Amino acid sequence: MRDSNERVVLSLVRLHGGLAKSDIARMTGLSAQTVSVIMRALEADGLLVKGEPQRGRIGQPSVPMSLNPDGAFFLGLKVGRRSADLVMTDFLGNVRAQREQSYIYPTPDETKRFLLSALREIRASIAPAQQGLIAGLGIAMPFELWSWAEIAGAPRELMDRWRDRDIRAEIQNELPFPVFLQNDATSACGAELVFGRVNDLRDFVYFFIGAFAGGGVVLNGRLYSGPTGNAGALGSMPVPGPAGRPAQLIDIASLGVLEKRLKAAGSTVANRWTELRNWQDAGAVADQWITDAANALAYSVVSATSVIDFEAAIIEGWMPPEIRARLTNSVRAALARIDVEGLKVPEIREGSVGHHARAIGAASLPLSERFLVGSNALSFGAT
Repeated sequence: MRDSNERVVLSLVRLHGGLAKSDIARMTGLSAQTVSVIMRALEADGLLVKGEPQRGRIGQPSVPMSLNPDGAFFLGLKVGRRSADLVMTDFLGNVRAQREQSYIYPTPDETKRFLLSALREIRASIAPAQQGLIAGLGIAMPFELWSWAEIAGAPRELMDRWRDRDIRAEIQNELPFPVFLQNDATSACGAELVFGRVNDLRDFVYFFIGAFAGGGVVLNGRLYSGPTGNAGALGSMPVPGPAGRPAQLIDIASLGVLEKRLKAAGSTVANRWTELRNWQDAGAVADQWITDAANALAYSVVSATSVIDFEAAIIEGWMPPEIRARLTNSVRAALARIDVEGLKVPEIREGSVGHHARAIGAASLPLSERFLVGSNALSFGAT
């Protein structure tokens, strides 16, 4: 764990890309001597690197300090309905290694086997010195996964295997570094907060459209998870459903719903929704799903905004950028048809991290917990 002042410095450098000691002293109110001591310690630990001297001012040229991409590495595991993904990111959030395994349904034992095998491969692919710089593992998965057996199309007895298993604790027993656990959609929101283009925002609501629709909430520049870790459970938000009957967002805007519609239509389109060709092949069924999902998302945005005055609503998903842009534009169009009198509608933005946001967000958990201010790791995440 870093000293609180060191965390402040690392957070500022991450936010601004590179800062001189004088800039940090001005921003933090710390003395120039204190800042020098902190910067030397962080440089000695390999977390900061010097840039080129900046000339043109009176006095000595300033030397900006930046995060060292190789200063630490972080693992993120996404457990999804059809696949598990393990990524290793560097200090800047760049994905350095990735492994993926597809399955029919997720089970605890299969998830553990995949993780340990993939981790051995990743560690073998990097230098021994870098192996010692792995700072932790974050796990992103739907909470109460057993509750989603029906929408996942999985046998209930198989999904019930998750009910009495503490997967984080089991994995922690196998690894020498801290292991954290967070809801998958909340983790994706954390990825947008830590690595995305949201530096101009303090408060936003975030929607991730995967096999299950979900999301997260950022307040005052920090991921808000609530006392149980379930804040921002946007998939459960009531929205207008078929024939005007109420439904939940997860029942309309999830990719699992699109797959069910395609199956009912007799389609054999693959469910790898990160590939544009699959959306094109899905044709009118996908077109109608985008319309329905956008309408449900628009109502969710309005409902969320009536509680908290969000600056923006961000749309991300397990989909190619072209479809994400189309869905986001459809949400904007749907909002124009809703009565929002008395509300200030937030800006509707596309996510900037991409379809691996859940795994990258999982990797951001140990990064935030160990090095940054405004940790997005949950208090019950580590032992």
